[in-house]
Amino acid sequence: MKERLLLSFAVCWVIGSAAACLFSGSQLMWVWSGLLLLLMVFAICGKLSWKYMVVLGVAITLAGFYWEWNEERNLSTLPVALSHTTAELNEASVQAAGVIISSVERDGDRVDFMVKLSQLALNSEEGRPPATAMNELNRKEQGELIAVQVKLQVEEEIAVAAQWQRGDQVVLTGVLEQPAVARNFGGFDYRQYLHTKKIHWLLKPEGTASVEATTPSNWSPRMLLRWNDKARVALGAELDHLFEKRHSGYMKGLVIGLQDDLDPETFQQFSQLGLTHILAISGMHVAVYVGVLLFIWRRCRMTRETALTLTLVLVPLYVLLSGAGPSVVRAGLMSMIALLAARLGVLGDGLNILGASALVMLIWNPYLLLSVSFQLSFLVTAGLMVFVPLAEPLLRGLPRWLRSAVSVTMVAQFVSFPLTIYYFNQFSLLSFAANLVLVPFITFIILPLGTLALLCGRLWDLGARLLAHVTEFLNNATFSAVEWINSFSSGVMIWRSPSLLWISAYYVLFYGLLHAAKLRTETRYAPQYMEDETKPLEGLSLPDSRKGDIGRVRYPFGTQTTARWSGLVVLLCTVALGILLYRGYQPENLSGAGSISYLDVGQGDSILITTPEGAHILVDGGGTVSFGTKEAWRIRHSPFEVGAKVLVPLLKKRGIHRLDALILTHGDQDHAGGLQAVLEGIPVSALLFNGTIADREPYKKLMSTALAANVRLYGVHQGMSLAPDGATELSFLWPESPESPTPTTGQSELPIVEDQNHESVAFRLEMNGRSLLFTGDMDLEAEESIIQTAKLNGISSGPQIDVLKAAHHGSKSATGEEWLQFWTPTAAVISAGVNNSYGHPNGAVLDRLKATNTAVFRTDLQGEIQMGVREQAITVRYKLR
Repeated sequence: MKERLLLSFAVCWVIGSAAACLFSGSQLMWVWSGLLLLLMVFAICGKLSWKYMVVLGVAITLAGFYWEWNEERNLSTLPVALSHTTAELNEASVQAAGVIISSVERDGDRVDFMVKLSQLALNSEEGRPPATAMNELNRKEQGELIAVQVKLQVEEEIAVAAQWQRGDQVVLTGVLEQPAVARNFGGFDYRQYLHTKKIHWLLKPEGTASVEATTPSNWSPRMLLRWNDKARVALGAELDHLFEKRHSGYMKGLVIGLQDDLDPETFQQFSQLGLTHILAISGMHVAVYVGVLLFIWRRCRMTRETALTLTLVLVPLYVLLSGAGPSVVRAGLMSMIALLAARLGVLGDGLNILGASALVMLIWNPYLLLSVSFQLSFLVTAGLMVFVPLAEPLLRGLPRWLRSAVSVTMVAQFVSFPLTIYYFNQFSLLSFAANLVLVPFITFIILPLGTLALLCGRLWDLGARLLAHVTEFLNNATFSAVEWINSFSSGVMIWRSPSLLWISAYYVLFYGLLHAAKLRTETRYAPQYMEDETKPLEGLSLPDSRKGDIGRVRYPFGTQTTARWSGLVVLLCTVALGILLYRGYQPENLSGAGSISYLDVGQGDSILITTPEGAHILVDGGGTVSFGTKEAWRIRHSPFEVGAKVLVPLLKKRGIHRLDALILTHGDQDHAGGLQAVLEGIPVSALLFNGTIADREPYKKLMSTALAANVRLYGVHQGMSLAPDGATELSFLWPESPESPTPTTGQSELPIVEDQNHESVAFRLEMNGRSLLFTGDMDLEAEESIIQTAKLNGISSGPQIDVLKAAHHGSKSATGEEWLQFWTPTAAVISAGVNNSYGHPNGAVLDRLKATNTAVFRTDLQGEIQMGVREQAITVRYKLR
């Protein structure tokens, strides 16, 4: 173990950093004490020397303190500098000065970059700061980073923004905002993400007139990065010149790590097969780059020392040109350390080199530990070094060339699996085959051809275009193969995010399985005797019973016993791993309770119902409402869409493999828009809707998608019911029954209704003896009709409702006084967007709910609202407090 002290130190550093990240206060002290106690136990048992234990204990302790030290310094100093609270600064108009420290990126009508502040002041009511207020920040406050998002006003501003570059001095006027937090359980937390970048504020100027940029006059180290940005832009422009649009975006990601222009559909197809690592510069690209350089230097008859030195110098250049992401930095550092070790004639251990790279990166920036790219890069690299030697003997029946490829691909798939499902919540059973075939094809054929075309672009245009055409032909073959493999949709499995304990158990069992399997394979194929050319010395007499053993070496006693024990370990590890995977694949066990999640999808509705027996019903899907048609230049490469960006990731993170039913209350975009992504991303058994058609293209596309996916369609109406399990029943109260009901599962005629609110599906949910009412966007007229129908049937008041979903986001056009008196709800939930332009919820509705002593929960104030439905009571928790 001593020969890998550096690796052990790095592992303990990671453990100490992770402990400080996950725990704080007394919890952190207990964890820290437990880790040191564990090291002492190893030392007492003789597994570690006491000196070794002290070194590893120091690594854990230093890493924890280093993380806490960085956390204490990672705070915004602007409230202190401006003598205002954080709440007062939020959405305040300010003027700021500083220097651009990142590349400037435009996506549609938005330009993004980071600024290191030197001056800041609050604007007066006239829009400018007082003359004496624009002073330099104190030394303590200087250097705070802010993210700038400039909203372009007219197309001509694109040319102005294109002139902004890293290193420019800028003066900006705009609105200061705090980054958004996660508003749903398990949702993406933009504020926490920027926290890892040491950014705490967004500055949003309107138009290029709000930005005054000045080119730097003096040289600084930042100029190197400025030149690097220019080089990357120039290389991207050359690829645009050589390749068609779809291919140029793909080749930019493949060759220089620029993913801004990558076709979203192509990315989604590759992502589904676990091939996204090929679209970003990674260790594989660096290995190819280093190998090509060494090959060229060898052909140029350079000495070994000169070739190693020159390659060592050129690796950082490639790392910079490819974007310097965590995976490429890791690979670059490992390559440089290995090249230096070879240059000095020192035999470098791969795992020690990996540990050294991790230490350098985490000391430079401890928050890299939270980067998905960092985690996958180091974990897969370590896994290949540790597990491939264990896996190769198991594949001894394959040819040597195939054995290596299969073992590497298999290990990479198994090692990356836990993190893949933790972050992306899906895994394709066909990923192994796709990686085995396509990764070498792309790496060793398409990547070199694309790079060669780029290099020839400025020297021999005809040759470069010929290479580009060949590359495009091969790209089309790749895209077709990926699309064909993805057509087997049953191969994609949705997993909920596992716990850290589950992930740890997975790796322990996987290592135990491979180690025992290798031992069993070796003992099974090992001969009992091996011929040995060693002869006995002359004159040495041996007993007659030993003379037959001359020239043979007997294996140690117990080989067969070892084989049996290793076989038992293989069986136990296989069974345990199977149970672990089965438990991890299952949705969360609610122990007989039902669950209602009122998701925060902004100005819209989306409610997830999970029954006590595990059926999943989604009511509406939210939707991004757009006003008018955007000009082409304003359209962003990957625009925000509630269904794709919020709803589908949440459903996958919760391990929902299939939706038993979608209930679309009506066809308005803020209820139906997000369901398009749901139908495309998650299997759905049935779609229940109000039996009408909205004459809008998104709605028609939604229905066509459902029919193409063989989703059963049902038009529901008053008097119908649905019983997903024995403890749950949905009774539909609205819309009214059609005069001549017709089936809606084929090409039946459906009425076109423009005012969809009045036709909203409303139903009462009975679950575990509790009653909840869902109302969509129904209006007062529909409410009165339901009440009148009940009274005609001799029902003067409905059964008391535990929870009412207030109709139409709390609009004054619903949730009338008579409606509340009829149902007498205990609590009400209002789904509305933060600071929405409609003024929802209406004050009069809130007054009516208050008058009836109804507790009110609001997604605009509390984020997602979850209710656990048990016979004893309904428990409530919400995301924001």
